[in-house]
Amino acid sequence: MMVHPANWIVMETQSQEQRSFSVIPIGRVETQVPDREISSSRSQLLSDIVIFPEYESALRGIDDYSHLMVLFLMDRVEGEIALEGYPRGDPTLPLTGVLAMRGRRHPNPIGLAVVDLVARTGCSLLVRRLDAYHGTPVLDIKPYDFYDAYGDIRVPAWVRAKQLNPGNP
Repeated sequence: MMVHPANWIVMETQSQEQRSFSVIPIGRVETQVPDREISSSRSQLLSDIVIFPEYESALRGIDDYSHLMVLFLMDRVEGEIALEGYPRGDPTLPLTGVLAMRGRRHPNPIGLAVVDLVARTGCSLLVRRLDAYHGTPVLDIKPYDFYDAYGDIRVPAWVRAKQLNPGNP
C-alpha cells in the first residue's frame, strides 16, 4: 500500500549526529472531554480511536484483545523541554530526569497509553483510559498481552506514594 507523503509527519532532530525520521498517522482520537479535564478523568475516560479507512484491514483480530497499547503524537506540547524536573510539577518530590517520569515534556512528543478496548465498530475503537486530546494523531496500536504484563515491578517511593494517594497532584 502506498501512503502519500503529504500524510507524513516529519520530526527533525537537534544535531547532525542524530537521524530524523518520518511517521505516518494511522488515525486520530475523538473525545468529548475538554483538554483541561483529560488527565483528571483518565481512569473512566472514554475515547474513540478512529482508524483511517486505508488501515481498516490492519484491525483484523483486534477484537480478541481486552487491552491495547496506543502510541500517539503529543502535538500540542509547547515550550522548551527540560531534561529534568519535579514529577507532576511538585517541588516536594525529588528532582528527576525526564526519562524517569511519565508526562508530556519528553525529548520526543510521543505518548504511550495502555487502554481497555471496550468495543470496535468498523474503523472505530472505543477505548477507556486514553489520556490524549481530541484530534490527537494516532501513530500505532499494539495488542497488550502476556508478553508485556508484569506482575511485580519496582518503582520509586514517590510513585508508590502517589498510587496510594491518587487525589494528590
